[in-house]
Amino acid sequence: MRKKIIFVAGHKGMVGSAIVRLLKKKNVFLITKDQNELDLTKQSLVEKFFKKKKIDQIYLAAAKVGGIYANNIYPGEFIYKNIMIQTNIIHSAFVSGIKKILFLGSSCIYPRSAKQPMKEEFLLTGTLEPTNEPYSIAKISGIKLCESYNRQYKDTHNIDYRCVIPTNLYGPNDNYHPKNSHVIAALIKKFHEAKIKNERIVEIWGTGKAKREFLHVDDLAKACFKIMNLSVKEYTAVTNSSLGYINVGYGKDITILKLAKIIKKIVDFHGKIEFNFDKPDGMMKRLLDSKRINDLKWKPKVSLYKGLVKTYENFKESLKNKKI
Repeated sequence: MRKKIIFVAGHKGMVGSAIVRLLKKKNVFLITKDQNELDLTKQSLVEKFFKKKKIDQIYLAAAKVGGIYANNIYPGEFIYKNIMIQTNIIHSAFVSGIKKILFLGSSCIYPRSAKQPMKEEFLLTGTLEPTNEPYSIAKISGIKLCESYNRQYKDTHNIDYRCVIPTNLYGPNDNYHPKNSHVIAALIKKFHEAKIKNERIVEIWGTGKAKREFLHVDDLAKACFKIMNLSVKEYTAVTNSSLGYINVGYGKDITILKLAKIIKKIVDFHGKIEFNFDKPDGMMKRLLDSKRINDLKWKPKVSLYKGLVKTYENFKESLKNKKI
């Protein structure tokens, strides 16, 4: 029996690289492509590539991502690039006869005023958070594209396109750009640089009262592998044709203030924290209901504190090797 041939789109990103690390431990044949080798925004190139390979599964982790600042400054890029990448991959996979895809969504797809914790059925029941609306709409489009292709072609073409909705992520290969990074990466970089420069204050956007849920990316990779390889019966037992996605969260949230204090301690910064109330908080609370994947016998293994310690060590190692 031949090994499964698996393509990971976005293999250099935080999520994609975690999936690659996991798949390298499995009995599979792994395919990746750098951006200069394959432009995922060009459908003709993607389709040509897929038709050359006999791919069994695709993990669609490629995306343009960023924090509040990046989403506000580059809304056109966020909606265009994400829609193009995911549409090209999903449609090209379909016309090339690739049967299985796992699409990575985002917890920001849920309405700003959604009841907490957020269940899968809350999608499209209210207005989105304005600070990341273009990115959210792109991700919703990807989910609905997978669902729609399943509804129309599942029986005739035997396709099985699945979707995972992860909470906020952190871990190795995160983006530490000073303006375009997510909250944990941004805080680690701010506290570390303040420590090195002997600065007395670290400024953080918002009030510090917003609450977020954080999952280590290695836990997400294990969840993705599990969901991809569930039998159709197991997967459809917790999903349906118009709800073909599963939340993956840590199960607990934390205020940005408390998170900042933990990272401050880990970095060993001895100055003060000041919040800039003129900057946005984003959604005041965002916690996923992960009952469905918990019922499938998955639970996160990496505690937040241990994960943050490990992530700071990864950050320092990347600095040492000049990867940041």
